[in-house]
Amino acid sequence: MENYLAYKFLANRMANVGITIDGCPAGLPLSVNDFVNDIERRKGGIKGTTPRKEDDIPLIKTGVFNGKTTGAPLTILFENNNIRSTDYEKQIAIPRPGHADFVANKKFAGYEDYRGSGHFSGRLTVCLVAAGVVAKLLLKEIKIEATIKEIGGETDIDKGLQKAIDAKDSVGGVIECKVNGLPVGLGEPFFNSVESLISHAVFAIPAVRGVEFGTGFAAAKMFGSKHNDAIADATGKTITNHAGGVVGGITNGNELAFRVAIKPTSSTPIEQQSLNWETNKVENFSVKGRHDLCIALRVPVVLEAVTAIVLADLMMMEQRIKRVV
Repeated sequence: MENYLAYKFLANRMANVGITIDGCPAGLPLSVNDFVNDIERRKGGIKGTTPRKEDDIPLIKTGVFNGKTTGAPLTILFENNNIRSTDYEKQIAIPRPGHADFVANKKFAGYEDYRGSGHFSGRLTVCLVAAGVVAKLLLKEIKIEATIKEIGGETDIDKGLQKAIDAKDSVGGVIECKVNGLPVGLGEPFFNSVESLISHAVFAIPAVRGVEFGTGFAAAKMFGSKHNDAIADATGKTITNHAGGVVGGITNGNELAFRVAIKPTSSTPIEQQSLNWETNKVENFSVKGRHDLCIALRVPVVLEAVTAIVLADLMMMEQRIKRVV
């Protein structure tokens, strides 16, 4: 499938992170204020998240003139001001379990930027959120909403967080995303089904460990007669929605619904073991620094963003978004 919108990350942990979006139609009204709500939703500072705070004011460098996109590549930067790289220098010899330290070192032959995990950092999700803001504006009336369903195996979020606090450890969660207002016909068989494309984007979010659409794995326990969604009218509306709004990899006009599993934050104060590659011995250590107790708390807006990115591209493919807005 041809990608109409192309994205390129820009990262310098000690200066800024950013993204360049190519293919955005000309004429789309866009200002810094459009980013405020979603950027605020992603920030830490609430119970269970990192105390690190960044202003995250989007700096629109190219692609906008007189308040509207020009059709040229759109470049948006976010400054990194609240940084403490010494937190990572102290443990450079010991790759952290659950992090990309070991594989990054091997893949990039020791030249990787280990400060804040470099380009494996969750900090880059602010760029996904920014791209998602643009995609949401292109999608107009299509509504995308992600909500937390579970934290630490509990539907009561506070109870799930308290489990982590009591254990002095981290926990994961389940996030559900629902999309309403989609037309029938988005998606391409075979490898570019809606589920394939969304799943591809979803796994770009650090900490995602699984995705299921509609009834997901529960469908394996159902009879076909119960799982099938009966079509109720000529619009394609179905009585049930076990398929999650997608049949044959193509949207059927019903609510698109899927869930993602988020692993516990890898950085935990609990003492762990790992290989010290300077001494070649396994040692005890604990991760220091400012980390999320539960990263799932900050995922909903990021999940909305990657979903919007995929859907905007599919809408452009179907020529449902004009080249000039």
